[in-house]
Amino acid sequence: MQVTETLNEGLKRGYTITVTNDELEAKVNEKLTEAQPEIEMKGFRKGKVPMAMLKKQFGQRLLGESMQEAIDGAMNEHLEQSGDRPAAQPQMKMTNEDWKEGDDVVVEVSYETLPTIPDVDFSKVELERLVVKADDASVDEALQNLASTSKSFAPKRNGKAADGDQVIIDFVGKVDGEAFEGGTAEDYPLVLGSGSFIPGFEDGLIGAKAKEERDVEVTFPENYQAENLAGKAAVFTCTVKEVKKPVDAEVDDELAKKFGAEDLAGLKAQIAERLEHEYTGASRAIVKRSLLDALDGVVSFDLPQSLVDAEANQIAHQLWHEEHPEVEGHNHDAIEPTEEHKSLAERRVKLGLLLAEVGQKAEIQVTDAELTQAVMNQARQYPGQERQFFEFVQQNAQFRQQLQAPIFEDKVVDHILTVAKVDEKEVSKDELQRAVEALEDE
Repeated sequence: MQVTETLNEGLKRGYTITVTNDELEAKVNEKLTEAQPEIEMKGFRKGKVPMAMLKKQFGQRLLGESMQEAIDGAMNEHLEQSGDRPAAQPQMKMTNEDWKEGDDVVVEVSYETLPTIPDVDFSKVELERLVVKADDASVDEALQNLASTSKSFAPKRNGKAADGDQVIIDFVGKVDGEAFEGGTAEDYPLVLGSGSFIPGFEDGLIGAKAKEERDVEVTFPENYQAENLAGKAAVFTCTVKEVKKPVDAEVDDELAKKFGAEDLAGLKAQIAERLEHEYTGASRAIVKRSLLDALDGVVSFDLPQSLVDAEANQIAHQLWHEEHPEVEGHNHDAIEPTEEHKSLAERRVKLGLLLAEVGQKAEIQVTDAELTQAVMNQARQYPGQERQFFEFVQQNAQFRQQLQAPIFEDKVVDHILTVAKVDEKEVSKDELQRAVEALEDE
């Protein structure tokens, strides 16, 4: 077996692998000899079938297996000796396409090797971590928001129904003068402006008073779920029994109990803890971006063009679909990446290779518990189908890798941050919010 280098340019590598006919024949004979004791054939005792008959019966199949094993073995041996790490699956092509039994096998192999990643002194990386405290004003603001979401309704004396008010109504709906199924109700509490009913219904009750009766004319949407009503004009005869105005809940112990706290002090503590968690998460996203920006500026090495091209195509495809949400699947013309897409792809590939190298050297791994938690978090997006989702994850190694990748990246980032020089700067909530918005605009 012979491996000859044909290309060594930057990260590109090319080789010719030659497997002689004698080597192939020896491998076939070895396989037949190994299997002979267990083979039974009519007219012969077990293990006594002549080698010539075995070769005639199984030789062609074993020849193909031997050919593949020889090429794979040569390739693995070459990678082990050279230290090359292909960036993607090597391309292999048999050059003597008119090959026949008895000929040598000649295969051309090409790939891009992963680059040598330079060491980085992370202690020289200087970063700033924004720190926000959950002050009393922020907690009080959150409490008021909770109170507004827990609003109740009180009688609106001598008042007309306005947007946001609640009306208690009886109604009968008719199409062509005939009442239809599902179009009648009594003592129905409807908040005007909630969009609970078909378009036009709630608007038709604006200005109504208690004890007033009025007809509301509407037209069912063309795509209405009940086909017998879709696109039909209808009249709802409504009797307004009561008009109520929204009233925010009192910020007290009763409100706290509604949200699972023992008292108001306990609810404030829960809110403060939640706010601190949110601030910490936002701050971490900012310092992570700052770290990646810093690394992008100080680290340079050759990039496998195949990885950059694949990443640029993926970015272009994803952004195109975000701009054309009405198009499903891949039934569209080819999408050509722009220079901006290619530049972003280069950054992602460079940082991805760097973080992978740092993680490997630091022996960072994603634990089973961390992966399980990620799976459970994803499963919550499919209520009622959790079992099917878990089975899908178990059977799909590529999807498991997709779940592991961001966890691994975050652990590597955390590792680097323990070495880097990170100064804390206390800022207001508004300053943190502006920093987050600037991050999203990039």
